[in-house]
Amino acid sequence: MNDLSRSLIAGVVLVGLAGSAYLWWQERQEHQEGQAATMAPLVAPNTRAVEAVAPEPAPVPLHHAIEEITPPLAEPLPPLTDDGSEVSDALVALLGREQVLSFVDASGFAQRVVATVDNLARGHAASRLWPVHPAPGRFQVVERDGATYIADDNRDRYKAFVRFASAVDTEAAVALYVRMYPLLQKAYEELGYPGKYFNNRLIEVIDQLLATPELMKPVRLSLVEVKGPGETPSPWLRYEYADPALQARSAGQKILLRMGPGNAGELKAKLRQFRQRVASSGVTD
Repeated sequence: MNDLSRSLIAGVVLVGLAGSAYLWWQERQEHQEGQAATMAPLVAPNTRAVEAVAPEPAPVPLHHAIEEITPPLAEPLPPLTDDGSEVSDALVALLGREQVLSFVDASGFAQRVVATVDNLARGHAASRLWPVHPAPGRFQVVERDGATYIADDNRDRYKAFVRFASAVDTEAAVALYVRMYPLLQKAYEELGYPGKYFNNRLIEVIDQLLATPELMKPVRLSLVEVKGPGETPSPWLRYEYADPALQARSAGQKILLRMGPGNAGELKAKLRQFRQRVASSGVTD
């Protein structure tokens, strides 16, 4: 028998012995553990009732009282009581006649403001209820590599309105808001929120708009057929965001996304200024 054969046989024997030793050790361990389990004293389970942890109370929402707003004018003007010529004249005094004619729908202005503010935080905000005219021109898209995106040129449709909104004097706008508040509060309750406070809703919606993400990459779209209750000869198609997370956002946030990050950034800056003036500092309802 050569050295290689001896080595192989020795190796097989060693493996066999080691395996037998391991099996013996494992069987002995299981036997000892079984004995220990049998001989171990029985311990009575903890029968103390687990005390239920009371849930933390929900945070009390802030109440942004209109009375808390410091009058931005030395001699505040009296509240507006007529949502007609009084409001139209006040808007012209704030914005200028040409700007009002170009951008604002002053008919039923208080009702339009409260309905739009409320709808901006929801899934759809009908443009026929807006207090401002929709952006001119058609929504523009671009095809790239078999996919549809919002065209960069689309943001140009909003530039005139963004310049108009950014140029509004914030302090004067707050003063008009305070004067109009009785009309706004009345319209808000008539909208279906009796006992609710419009200024609270306004702050809530502004905060949601400010939370709109800034998308620096092209935004992809999908063309979706909208089916109504009856059949139509030609289907109604509309663009939606291809990303479900974007499509699930509120109407106001999707409007800001369509404007592009530059336009949206300017409007957010104006919204922050206005919010700072009309929000209370910690008054709870």
